[in-house]
Order: sequence, then C-alpha cells, then structure tokens
Amino acid sequence: MRLLIDDARVWDGTGAAPFPGKVLIDGERIAAVVPQSQALAADGAERVDARGKFLMPGMVEGHSHLSFVDVARGTALGELPPEDHTLLAMDAARKLLAAGFTSACSAAAAKIRIDVAIRDAIEDGLIDGPRLLAAGPELTVTGGLGDGRKLHLPLESFGVPVDGPDEMLRMVRLCLREGVDTIKLNISGDFSTDSAPADAAVMTDGEISVAVEATHVIGRRVAAHARASDSVKRAVRHGVDVIYHCDFADDEALDLLEAAKNRVFTGPAFGIVLARMEGLRGDNSRHGRVVFDRLQRLYEASCRTHNAMRKRGIRIVLGGDYGFAANPQGTNARDLEHFVGHFGFTPSEALQAATRTGGEIMQRGHELGLVKSGYLADLLLVDGDPIADVRVMQDNRRFAFVMKGGVRYLPCQGAPHLRRLH
Repeated sequence: MRLLIDDARVWDGTGAAPFPGKVLIDGERIAAVVPQSQALAADGAERVDARGKFLMPGMVEGHSHLSFVDVARGTALGELPPEDHTLLAMDAARKLLAAGFTSACSAAAAKIRIDVAIRDAIEDGLIDGPRLLAAGPELTVTGGLGDGRKLHLPLESFGVPVDGPDEMLRMVRLCLREGVDTIKLNISGDFSTDSAPADAAVMTDGEISVAVEATHVIGRRVAAHARASDSVKRAVRHGVDVIYHCDFADDEALDLLEAAKNRVFTGPAFGIVLARMEGLRGDNSRHGRVVFDRLQRLYEASCRTHNAMRKRGIRIVLGGDYGFAANPQGTNARDLEHFVGHFGFTPSEALQAATRTGGEIMQRGHELGLVKSGYLADLLLVDGDPIADVRVMQDNRRFAFVMKGGVRYLPCQGAPHLRRLH
C-alpha cells in the first residue's frame, strides 16, 4: 500500500523546526520526505490531506509496565490469575498504542511470561499494541522493592526475591530461557519500602555481577531500579544497560553516567512520584505524612538530578511507572509535561526523548524514532502544536491517526482504544 500524507507540518524528531512537507509511505516504511514545494511522484498512492496538521514520529514508552494493570497495591498483581492478568495486559497494550506510543521498552512484567506472550502476539498480528521489548519480573532481595511477603503471609507481588549470586543466577537463566529481552534488577529500595529505603543500595555487587554476565553472554540487556547513589554506581560499573530513576545520584555517580552516556540509557519514571504526592495531599495520618515526606525528598532530588543529567547530555527516555491506580495506563503522555515543567526540557527536547532517544532504547535507532526515508512508518498526525504546548499530546482525540508500520489507527469516539483502518 502506498499513502501520500500531503500538506503536513513535518517535525522529523531531530530537533529541527517543523516544516511544510509531504511524506510518502510505501508498505511499512517511509519512502520519501520532501518540502511541500517539491514535486513528489506518488502514482497510485492514496492521498491524505493533512491540512497543516503536525506530523511526527510515534512515541516510545521507555519504562513500560503493561502488566501493571492500574492496581492500588503491588500485591494485587500477585493475586491475579495468569489468564485474567494476560487479558488485562493486552488491554493495556491497546491503550498505550491509542495514547500515541508505537513502541515500548518494558521495565518489568508482573509475571515471568506476560510480556513475552504480549510481545509475540503483537508481532504475530493477533492483537494491536506497540512494538515491545519484553522484560521479566523485578528481581529483588528479601525485604526489597517488590517483595510482598510477610512472615505469616506468603503474598506475591511484582518482584521475585533472590538472595546471593546462586539464587540470582538461577532466576536470571530461567527468565532468559522463557524469552525475555531484558532482565530487571532492583538494586535500590524505594519510598514505599520500609526495609529497603530509596537511598539504600540493597543488592550486592556479587548478585549484580552474575546477573549481568549471564544476560550479556547471550546478547540480551539488563535494566536496573536504582534510586540510591551507590546503586547507580554499582549499575554503571557492572555494565547495566538501562538505569532507571538515579534520583540521589551524587557528582561521582553523574560523572560515571556521563562517561558511559553512549552506552547507557536512563529514565526518571517520574509520573508515579507526582501522582502519589498529589494523592497524599491532605492525608494527615501518620503513614500518609511519612510517605509524603519521603516523596517530597525524592521529588527534589529527582528534579535536581535530571536537570543536571540533561545538561551533561546523558540519554533520558520517557516513562513514568504508569499502571498504578494513581497514574493509569494510557495517560503516559503526561511525561512530556513533566519533563518540561520539572526537568528544564524544552518541548522539542521532551519530544526528542519520546521519539529519537526512544528509537535508540528500542535498539532500532537506525529505523525508529525519526520521520526519515527508509525508516519504519510509525507516525502520529496531530491536530495541534506540541512544540507550543506539549499538553496536546495527552488528548488522543487530537490524533487524526496513529500509524504503526504503515497501518493507520483512528480514534474511536468515547473509547480508550483505536480502530484499525484496513
């Protein structure tokens, strides 16, 4: 199929200013991108009159949790039967595509094979959703983030506790055997975990080392939850590929990240922090005050760190831990506003984080993330100007279409999903 998108304002993802132009799609790829004034042979192509709408690359969710299905607590994910859970994750994939995200790099699944099953179903055309790099569950330590167990109550959550190099190696190899693209390690704790605070590095060098070695030897990647400064340093030194959060990174940690900036990716996953803070305002219970104070400190550190990382040229991707009740699936484009409002990004820089840098974290920077001849036709046609106001991206009713691999999806009136245009 050939399609000519005519008279669009083309923003190509490089950071250059939008220009009046036309784009020819041939099958799943972009065949040509030219200024509007230039002639373009498009014999037999269907013509779409963009009427000056904003044409840009499809966005990439760099910290995806498709199996986090808008629950209020992590142990609710462990309580879901795998059949129900997979169907809900499939629905989350459809919502993410409808929100303008044509690719997603998973930062963890709540069960070992859910991401794998969703990834394969999308690739086989059985369900609609973004291109997906699948992750396994969050490998944590006893008492760490994602360990939902109590001494008297063996609850499951989104993490799998492993202690010591031997347990770590066995679980990493099991996840790799089951087909995950990414192994996730919770090197630090978090604001919600009393026994593993956000500024504590609770996973040992030995545990991290065996996980990275076993994963890299077969050519796959390791991602880390790393809020504490020491956790960032351990992640960089052991060769972790994607280092999320980094909130409390000190100058030494930032120097390590900058030295490795052509190898590593980072992502603040900031949406959950803001959403939880907002939800706790006015909560005067002891627990509410304690958690809010932790979040306030985390918020201030994250703003400081990510402003510094932006200035140092460290690659930062969009993604805000969407999939909890406070920040549900499909609202992921809020991150653009967060990057501008809290981290000092310009709208263009925030959009580049969502597109060009997103293509790179998908390991497909040669064919994803830009409006460029030869690239995959993953595109958004937007009725509005996100360079002037990134908040327009939060309303998918502003999308004339979402395109993935040359296939157009149109908004459904009053529904959170899209309709495929055959």
